[in-house]
Amino acid sequence: MSSRASRGSRSDVATVVISQKVRAGREDDYRRWQDRTSETVRGFAGFEGTELYPPDSPGGASAGAGGNEWVVVFRFSHLDQLSTWLDSEARHELIEQGGDLFEEPPTQEVLVGGTPVHDSVTAVISHVVRPDQEPEFVRWQDRVLAAQRAFPGFMGSELFRPVKGVQGRWVAVFRFDNRPHLDAWLESPARERLLDEGRAFFVSYDVRKVGSAFGSWFRFDTSVEEGAPPNWKQAMSVLLALYPTVKVLDLTVGSRLAALGVPGYLGLFLSNVLSVAILTWLLLPLLNRLLAFWLMPGRAQSLRTQVTGTVLVMLCWAVFLVVFAVTAG
Repeated sequence: MSSRASRGSRSDVATVVISQKVRAGREDDYRRWQDRTSETVRGFAGFEGTELYPPDSPGGASAGAGGNEWVVVFRFSHLDQLSTWLDSEARHELIEQGGDLFEEPPTQEVLVGGTPVHDSVTAVISHVVRPDQEPEFVRWQDRVLAAQRAFPGFMGSELFRPVKGVQGRWVAVFRFDNRPHLDAWLESPARERLLDEGRAFFVSYDVRKVGSAFGSWFRFDTSVEEGAPPNWKQAMSVLLALYPTVKVLDLTVGSRLAALGVPGYLGLFLSNVLSVAILTWLLLPLLNRLLAFWLMPGRAQSLRTQVTGTVLVMLCWAVFLVVFAVTAG
C-alpha cells in the first residue's frame, strides 16, 4: 500500500471532502447556502463537479462522527485550481455568511489523484499521525489492506499523504461494492484489533461514508489484482452487450430510418449514438452487477470462478447467435 501512497505524481486531479455539522432546524437554510456555494464554485477554473450528501441518505452520506452531519465533495482538474478555490475571497465570504449554520467548524480532507470507476461505496478516513511515526503508520496501513482483502465486496484502497500547505492529515480511502459490506468491515473485530494496534501511530481519526457518486471518482488501483477487470474480460462483456444491441437496433431503428430515406452514413451515426447510450447507462451497469463474481478481481481468484464466468459469457454469445439466426436469418 505504501507504493500507492499518493497519485499526485501520476494525476493532478484533486478532490476535497468537506464535512459540516448543521444546526438542528437549519437544514433548509443550509441547502440554500450550499446552492449559492455550488453556483459560485462553477465559475472557478478547473472545476469538474460537486456532490452533496445529507446525513444517512440512502446511497449517500453517512454521519461518520454522529450528529446532523452533511458531506459535500468538490472535484477540480488540478490541485492548484482547487487551492485557488479554497483560498479565494469568494469562498471565505460564503463561509462567513454561513457561519451560524454549523455547530462547529467544518472539517475537510484533500485527496490528490484518482481515476473514474463506478458502482461502489467509499469510506474516507482521515488520521492525525503522531510525529516521527509516518513509516510505522504506512506499514500499519499495509496490514489493514491485507485484512480488508479478506472481506466480501472489497474493491480497493488508497492512502493519500498530507498535502503541504493544504492539509496535514493522512487520508485512507477504500471502496466496497455496497453499504452492508462496507459496514461489515467497519464494525468487524478484525478492524477493532487493528485500530487498537494503530493507536500507537496516530492521535485521532474521523470516518466519512459516501455513496457511489463520489466513489466513482476513484479507481484506487490499475493492477489486475485490485483495480479494473483485465482487458479480455472487459472485451468479452462489451461484446456480450454490444452484439444484441446493434442487431436489435438494425432490425428496428435502422430499417425505419432507411424507409424514411435517411442516408446510410447518417442512419449509422444515429444508431451508434443509441447503442452507446444503451450500453453506457443500461446494459453494461447491469452486466457489471450480474457478472461481478467474475469481473471483480477481488472475487474472481479461483480457477473455477474464472472458467465459470468465461463459459457463461460464451454461452450467452451462442444463445444470441441462435436467436438472431432463427428470427432474422
